[in-house]
Amino acid sequence: MKKDIFHLKSKQLKEIAQSLQHKVEVGLSKENAEIQCIPTYIIPKTTSVNGKATVLDLGGTNYRVAVVDFVDGKPTIHPENGWKKDLSVMKTPGFTEEDLFKEQADPIGEIKRDQETPIGYCFSYPAESLQNGDAKLLRWTKGVDIKEMVGQPVGQPLVDYLNQRNDVKFNGVKVINDTVASLFAGLTDSSYDAYIGLIVGTGTNMATFINADKIKKLNPDYKLSGLIPVNLESGNFNPPHLTAIDDKVDACSDAKGAQRFEKAVSGMYLGEILKSVFPCDEFEQRFDAQKLTNIMNYPDIHKKRYVEIARSIYERSAKLVAASIAGLVLVLVSHDPSIKKIRLVAEGSLFWSEYRKGKNYKDMVMSELQKLLAEFNHADVHVHVAQMDNANLIGSAIAALS
Repeated sequence: MKKDIFHLKSKQLKEIAQSLQHKVEVGLSKENAEIQCIPTYIIPKTTSVNGKATVLDLGGTNYRVAVVDFVDGKPTIHPENGWKKDLSVMKTPGFTEEDLFKEQADPIGEIKRDQETPIGYCFSYPAESLQNGDAKLLRWTKGVDIKEMVGQPVGQPLVDYLNQRNDVKFNGVKVINDTVASLFAGLTDSSYDAYIGLIVGTGTNMATFINADKIKKLNPDYKLSGLIPVNLESGNFNPPHLTAIDDKVDACSDAKGAQRFEKAVSGMYLGEILKSVFPCDEFEQRFDAQKLTNIMNYPDIHKKRYVEIARSIYERSAKLVAASIAGLVLVLVSHDPSIKKIRLVAEGSLFWSEYRKGKNYKDMVMSELQKLLAEFNHADVHVHVAQMDNANLIGSAIAALS
């Protein structure tokens, strides 16, 4: 391929940022928008967090369980990084809710608990927050399709299942998205004007705090005020300037027309983009971002054309993420011009991946973001990226104890 079809010019990136800004505002105003902007009805404590919570973290393929103990706002995690389990089995056809609960319950039995605790459940799929702290599953992503769970609460049925099988009970559940968990974890440093939670791993998404008076679709009966956590579900953003290759990846996916941004950006799909560029070549069936970065990092043992295209796909992903962050910053600053210092807590293996022959992914994102903010006349707005160990566990525990 002589022309790099994945190259995005500065003007195109600005248009992508502006498109996301517009669509976030639409999502704050009405239901079922492209970028859903789902309010989370859990207002996190920012000081005086104390107590123990059992935390469950269900991601794209992995599951973790831990007990998080907050003393004077400082968390301790037992075991240190949580008890981990591969749960890619949940993607197999015919997998049921009962199967999922059983898989989730097994590691909980390995954790020593001597008192009743609330559960903080980090549930990394699109779900509508309920006023009682639970959440209703809207749809599955990342190759999972347990049909009987769609439209149902995800927290309380699991608690009921666990309480039937454990002597030491659980006394409530708060369900949050992984981006909201990262957002909450960022609050452990209170010196910033605004906060963003970002995931760029198997999937991608963002969350932030939005003032209640800017969320026009909020039910007035809820009488909410102040900053409300909002899960954007930005993976469903359909940005301008995608390519015919992206259309092909989408057409071959399980959910055609949905999650277009995720399909251009996230680890689950970058390998599929490469395969679609070379439809007559043979690749492994499961070809994710890790395999893509291996091609880039070890060019001597791969075909030159694979290396060049892999690099272009990787760089475009980072630039698209930068444009999406820039678009969200435009939203925040338009709501509150005094915002100058933003903490971005970023999670996900792709975001923190390394490119041995050039700029790492995170560095590409942040340098492109800085350029875009300057072009939008916001050079005085500084976004500080943070990598926090166990952000999902800490943020979910804050939710459970708030």
